[in-house]
Amino acid sequence: MKITVETTVKASTARVWEAWTTPADIVQWNFASPDWCCPSATFDARVGGTFGARMEAKDGSFGFDFGATITKLEAPSLLEYGMAERTVQVSFTETPEGIQVRETFDAEDENPAEMQRQGWQAILDNFRLHVESTKG
Repeated sequence: MKITVETTVKASTARVWEAWTTPADIVQWNFASPDWCCPSATFDARVGGTFGARMEAKDGSFGFDFGATITKLEAPSLLEYGMAERTVQVSFTETPEGIQVRETFDAEDENPAEMQRQGWQAILDNFRLHVESTKG
Protein backbone atom coordinates (compact mmCIF):
# COMPACT_ATOMS: atom_id res chain seq x y z
CA MET A 1 0.00 0.00 0.00
CA LYS A 2 1.24 3.48 -0.90
CA ILE A 3 0.72 6.43 1.44
CA THR A 4 1.10 10.08 0.42
CA VAL A 5 1.69 13.10 2.65
CA GLU A 6 2.30 16.67 1.54
CA THR A 7 2.79 20.25 2.60
CA THR A 8 3.48 23.60 0.97
CA VAL A 9 6.55 25.52 2.12
CA LYS A 10 6.78 29.29 1.73
CA ALA A 11 10.43 29.47 0.69
CA SER A 12 12.57 29.29 -2.42
CA THR A 13 13.14 26.01 -4.23
CA ALA A 14 16.84 26.29 -3.41
CA ARG A 15 16.20 26.69 0.32
CA VAL A 16 13.70 23.80 0.41
CA TRP A 17 16.11 21.49 -1.39
CA GLU A 18 19.00 22.57 0.83
CA ALA A 19 17.03 21.89 4.01
CA TRP A 20 15.97 18.46 2.73
CA THR A 21 19.51 17.36 1.82
CA THR A 22 21.80 19.04 4.36
CA PRO A 23 22.55 17.09 7.56
CA ALA A 24 22.73 20.26 9.68
CA ASP A 25 19.15 21.02 8.64
CA ILE A 26 17.89 17.42 8.76
CA VAL A 27 18.70 17.08 12.47
CA GLN A 28 16.51 20.14 13.14
CA TRP A 29 13.29 18.74 11.62
CA ASN A 30 13.47 14.95 11.23
CA PHE A 31 11.24 13.77 14.10
CA ALA A 32 7.50 13.31 14.54
CA SER A 33 6.97 14.78 18.00
CA PRO A 34 8.71 17.13 20.46
CA ASP A 35 9.76 14.23 22.71
CA TRP A 36 11.91 12.81 19.90
CA CYS A 37 15.08 14.10 18.25
CA CYS A 38 17.42 13.39 15.37
CA PRO A 39 20.94 13.68 16.82
CA SER A 40 22.77 12.81 13.58
CA ALA A 41 22.19 12.60 9.84
CA THR A 42 24.15 11.95 6.65
CA PHE A 43 23.24 12.63 3.02
CA ASP A 44 25.34 11.65 -0.02
CA ALA A 45 23.40 13.44 -2.79
CA ARG A 46 23.96 11.18 -5.80
CA VAL A 47 22.33 8.12 -7.34
CA GLY A 48 23.73 5.20 -5.39
CA GLY A 49 24.55 7.49 -2.48
CA THR A 50 23.16 6.78 0.93
CA PHE A 51 21.55 8.83 3.60
CA GLY A 52 20.70 8.05 7.13
CA ALA A 53 19.46 9.49 10.36
CA ARG A 54 19.50 8.47 13.98
CA MET A 55 16.07 9.00 15.52
CA GLU A 56 15.54 8.61 19.24
CA ALA A 57 13.36 9.51 22.17
CA LYS A 58 14.83 12.43 24.12
CA ASP A 59 14.59 10.41 27.33
CA GLY A 60 16.79 7.69 25.81
CA SER A 61 14.12 4.99 26.10
CA PHE A 62 14.13 4.05 22.41
CA GLY A 63 15.92 4.85 19.19
CA PHE A 64 16.60 3.51 15.74
CA ASP A 65 18.73 4.16 12.68
CA PHE A 66 17.02 5.04 9.41
CA GLY A 67 18.98 4.29 6.27
CA ALA A 68 18.28 4.40 2.54
CA THR A 69 19.94 4.37 -0.86
CA ILE A 70 19.17 7.04 -3.43
CA THR A 71 17.79 5.51 -6.64
CA LYS A 72 16.84 8.67 -8.54
CA LEU A 73 17.91 12.27 -8.08
CA GLU A 74 16.78 15.24 -10.16
CA ALA A 75 17.77 18.21 -8.02
CA PRO A 76 15.88 20.25 -6.99
CA SER A 77 12.63 18.61 -8.03
CA LEU A 78 12.72 14.85 -7.35
CA LEU A 79 14.30 12.37 -4.99
CA GLU A 80 13.61 8.64 -4.87
CA TYR A 81 15.14 6.20 -2.45
CA GLY A 82 14.86 2.64 -1.31
CA MET A 83 15.07 1.09 2.13
CA ALA A 84 14.95 -2.70 2.30
CA GLU A 85 11.89 -3.60 0.20
CA ARG A 86 10.19 -0.22 0.49
CA THR A 87 10.48 2.83 -1.76
CA VAL A 88 9.88 6.53 -1.24
CA GLN A 89 9.39 9.28 -3.81
CA VAL A 90 9.69 12.94 -2.81
CA SER A 91 8.71 15.65 -5.28
CA PHE A 92 9.27 19.39 -4.94
CA THR A 93 6.92 21.44 -7.15
CA GLU A 94 6.67 25.22 -7.45
CA THR A 95 3.16 26.56 -6.95
CA PRO A 96 1.85 30.11 -6.47
CA GLU A 97 1.61 29.38 -2.72
CA GLY A 98 5.16 28.03 -2.38
CA ILE A 99 6.98 24.74 -2.87
CA GLN A 100 4.71 21.72 -2.61
CA VAL A 101 6.60 18.83 -1.03
CA ARG A 102 4.89 15.48 -1.62
CA GLU A 103 6.15 12.17 -0.23
CA THR A 104 4.72 8.86 -1.38
CA PHE A 105 5.99 5.78 0.41
CA ASP A 106 5.32 2.08 0.74
CA ALA A 107 3.66 1.32 4.07
CA GLU A 108 5.38 -1.14 6.36
CA ASP A 109 3.58 -4.07 8.01
CA GLU A 110 4.28 -3.38 11.69
CA ASN A 111 2.08 -0.33 12.27
CA PRO A 112 -1.39 0.68 11.04
CA ALA A 113 -1.39 2.74 7.83
CA GLU A 114 -3.05 5.73 9.50
CA MET A 115 -0.40 5.80 12.23
CA GLN A 116 2.33 5.80 9.56
CA ARG A 117 0.59 8.57 7.62
CA GLN A 118 0.30 10.69 10.77
CA GLY A 119 3.95 10.15 11.70
CA TRP A 120 5.29 11.00 8.25
CA GLN A 121 2.96 14.00 8.04
CA ALA A 122 4.19 15.26 11.43
CA ILE A 123 7.81 15.05 10.22
CA LEU A 124 6.88 16.87 7.02
CA ASP A 125 5.10 19.57 9.06
CA ASN A 126 8.28 19.96 11.16
CA PHE A 127 10.22 20.33 7.92
CA ARG A 128 7.91 23.14 6.76
CA LEU A 129 8.18 24.95 10.10
CA HIS A 130 11.96 24.63 10.12
CA VAL A 131 12.40 25.95 6.58
CA GLU A 132 9.98 28.83 7.03
CA SER A 133 11.68 29.88 10.27
CA THR A 134 15.20 29.75 8.80
CA LYS A 135 14.77 30.89 5.20
CA GLY A 136 16.70 34.07 5.91
